[in-house]
Amino acid sequence: MTHRILILGGTTEARQLAGKLAARTDVSLTLSLAGRTENPVAQGVPTRVGGFGGADGLAAYLRRTRIELLIDATHPYAAQISANAAEAAQEAGVPIAALRRPGWEPAEGDRWTLVDSVAGAVTALAAAPRRVFLALGRQEVAAFEAVPQHHYLIRSVDPVEPRLAVPDATYLLARGPFREADEQALLLEHRIDAVVSKNSGGEATYGKIAAARALGIEVVMIGRPTLPDVASAESVETLAAMVDHLLVGHFLGPAAERGV
Repeated sequence: MTHRILILGGTTEARQLAGKLAARTDVSLTLSLAGRTENPVAQGVPTRVGGFGGADGLAAYLRRTRIELLIDATHPYAAQISANAAEAAQEAGVPIAALRRPGWEPAEGDRWTLVDSVAGAVTALAAAPRRVFLALGRQEVAAFEAVPQHHYLIRSVDPVEPRLAVPDATYLLARGPFREADEQALLLEHRIDAVVSKNSGGEATYGKIAAARALGIEVVMIGRPTLPDVASAESVETLAAMVDHLLVGHFLGPAAERGV
C-alpha cells in the first residue's frame, strides 16, 4: 500500500523530512510551499507552490488527492497557515502532525528585550535614533516606517519592494545559514546597536544572536505566536518515527491508537 502524505513546508526541516520520507517505498509524498520566496532552494521531492484558498480550500485538496497524513512543517511564525492546516485536517478527517523546532533561550550575557509582536518591537526601539539590524522577513519590515529616525540594515532572501519610506536604510540580499563570526563582522561594519529578531529557533540563523551577545548588543526578540494544539515533534527524526503510528491510527481508528 502506498500512503499519500502532504508536507506544508518552507523550512530546512521540512526539506529534510521530505527527503527522509521520500526514501520510503510505501510513501507518495508532496511538499507544498506557500510561494513567498521567489527562488526557493531546490527541494528534491515532488513540490507544489502556492496557497490552497484557506482552510476550506486545503480540506478540499486533502479529500480530492486522498491525502492520508498532513504534516505542518512551516515556519514557527506562520500562524495562519498552521491554523488553516489544523482546521482543514479536522474537516477532512485526516490526521495531522506538526514539526516545531524549539525556540532559543536566553544565555548569560544576552541583552534581550522581549516583545509580543512586530508592533511591540517598533515601540521598543524608542525615540532616540539607533542603528538597527532588522533580521525579519520582508513582509514585516514595513512596520518600521512608523519610526523613520533610525538607520536600518535590512537583510532578506528576496528584494524588499517597495523599499521603506525612511531616509536611511541599507539593504542586503542573502540566504542563511549565517556563521557567528560573519555576523559579528556585519554588526561591527554597520555599527549596529540593536537587533530585531523573531525567536525562530534552530542553528541556521542563530549566529546573529550569538554575535549580539559577544558584542553586548541589545536584541529585541519577538515572541512566538500561539499555534494549534496538534500532535507534534521537535526534530525531523522524531516526527519521521511518528508517521507509521499516525497512519495506523487513521486506517484502524481510535481503537488502534489505544492498543485495543
